[in-house]
Formats: sequence, C-alpha cells, structure tokens
Amino acid sequence: MNPPQALQAIGQRIWLDNLPRRQLAGGTFAHHIIDASVTGLNTSANFFARALGRSRIYDEAIARKMRDGRIGERLFLEIQLEDLMLAADLLRPVFDASDGLDGWVSLEVPPRLVHDAAETIKGAAGLHARAARPNMLIKIPATSQGVAALEWATLAGIPVNATLLFSPRHYLAAAEAYLRGIERRIKEGLDPRVSSVASVSVSPWDAAVRDRVPAALRNRLGITVAMQIYGAWCDFYASRRWRELAAEGARPQRLLWDSTSCLDPQTGDTLYAEELAAPDTIISMTEATLLAFADHGRCGGALSCGGDGWQRLLAEFHRLGLDTIALAKRLQVEATQAYADSWRGLLTALAARGAKLAGPAAH
Repeated sequence: MNPPQALQAIGQRIWLDNLPRRQLAGGTFAHHIIDASVTGLNTSANFFARALGRSRIYDEAIARKMRDGRIGERLFLEIQLEDLMLAADLLRPVFDASDGLDGWVSLEVPPRLVHDAAETIKGAAGLHARAARPNMLIKIPATSQGVAALEWATLAGIPVNATLLFSPRHYLAAAEAYLRGIERRIKEGLDPRVSSVASVSVSPWDAAVRDRVPAALRNRLGITVAMQIYGAWCDFYASRRWRELAAEGARPQRLLWDSTSCLDPQTGDTLYAEELAAPDTIISMTEATLLAFADHGRCGGALSCGGDGWQRLLAEFHRLGLDTIALAKRLQVEATQAYADSWRGLLTALAARGAKLAGPAAH
C-alpha cells in the first residue's frame, strides 16, 4: 500500500490542485486517479494565469472563441469550463461508484461577486447549469456575504465548496449556512442530499508568523488551527440537530485541507499531508506535493475526534503574543484580495495573449 492509498484507507480523500489541459487530455490525470487515489480536482484563477503566461496550450481555444466574439471574463470562463468538464467526465466513474461522495471538480465564481450574496447565487447557479455535470462544485468564498450565498445555494441544490476559511469561527459560519440550507430543503420536501465541502487554508498561517516564532514552532500554527477546526467539525456533527438531519438522508459537509504545500526545506515537503490525515476529510495537493508524498511520505496516525493536543500548541503561540483571532480575520481579508488580484492578472494575461493571436503574425 503506497502513502496515498494509506490515506484513503484512513478515510481521507486526495484532490489535485490544478492541471493544465495537456495533462488532463493526455492521460496524466487519469493516471493519478488510478495510481495515486486522486478523487477530485481543485482549480484557481492564479493557476490559469500562470499557464497562459508560460505556454501556448490554450492558444487554439482562445483564437477560436475570440472569433465567436468571446472576450474578457466570458472568454476565460468558457475555456476553464472546457477543462473542468473534461476533468468531471474523467472523475465520473469515481462519482458514480461512491454514490456521489467522491469524484468532484471545483469551479470558482468570479471575485467581483463575493461581496454581493444575490449576485453570487446567480453566478453560482449559472456556472453550475453551464457545466451540466452532477459532480461539479461551485467555489464560494465564505465572506460575510458569501456565507449568506452558501445557504441559498444549498437550498437551490447547488453543490458548494466554501473557501477562504481560516479559523473555527469561519468554519462554523459556513457549516451553519450549509445546515440551514439543508433544513430549508427538508421543510420544502426537497432531497436533503446536497454535497458540500469546507476548505480550510493551512500554510498561510505559517507564512504569516514565520519570522515571529522560534524554530520549534515553525510550520506548526497551520496544523494547530486545522486540528482545532477538526475538533469543531467533530462536535458539530455529533449534535442532535445533525443526527436528525442525517436521519432524513443528509450528508455532512466534509472538511478540505487547502494550501498544503510546505516549501520550508528544514521541515520537509510532505509535512501537512502527514500531519493532517483524518477520517472523512479531503486534502488538496499540488502535483509536486502529491508526487513527493507518494515517493517518501509517511502515513502514521490519524487525527481523532476528542483530541486536544492542539490546545497546548495554541497556548504556546498565544504566550508569544500572537492574536490568532485577529490574524484569522487578516488572513481572510488578504486572501480575498489575492483572489481578486489573481483574477485581474488572469484577465490581463488573457487579453495580452488574445492581442498577440489577433495580430499580423497570427494570420
């Protein structure tokens, strides 16, 4: 049993962070599904921006769609949808075999929508309809307005990936929104089985405090907060309220560990994958992290409900003067801004590429 298979045996699923069209169409992704136990795909605007800048893989699609009058955001969304529909089709056997538990692909709503709940819901519904794939999750940042959108999207039966979660408070807000949506569906006589995941960002915590903590605590804060959130998840789904919904057929919103690449050579490139193994969760990895984990990762013990090791570690960070509540707020604001910046960078790169393709050299 290789390390990815060991994670699957524990009950944790592996999603891959981003793959360009060449690897999706050329068999690389299918290989990872079979040999590395990959059961999902995450995407980001930042990845597509880099892909556009480094290769010509999307040139044919850009030129073709520009001839049909597509520009800007619409052009990008159509190109992205082509990739993600292909990925969803490759994962469809996993989706069907697991009765819809695994085999998901995540698609972002544009960041211009995230501070307007009504527009977020409209955008999420439109993307899900255009994808026309049952195994497509719509990523909605869990800002104050995003949380409202999460509830309404769940009520509408749209599978959602709640993103930009950094703290137990952020997570519980997203979890409450999901449950309210499920409860409303049950009251309206609708199927309560609407899939959802809650994406917790891990590595940004450690990047934010790297110069403020001693060597013994380097790259430990993200894991500590993730363990704290896992405890909150366990408590949430042990409640009577949830048991009543589960009896109606509802499924829990699974935790997803996001931003799990560790670039500190003193710590090791598989740290987060090794430390955050937990039943009924998902870990999203870059291809580099996945290959490293498959090569030399170790799958030891798993997190368990009722574990309190995070409390001692969190107390150590607090003794250093770190205000984790304030830092969580800051990290979410910064991540929301980075999301918007990445989207603008993507559209700029796409426009530049389109201009080159439309120039004299393209004819």
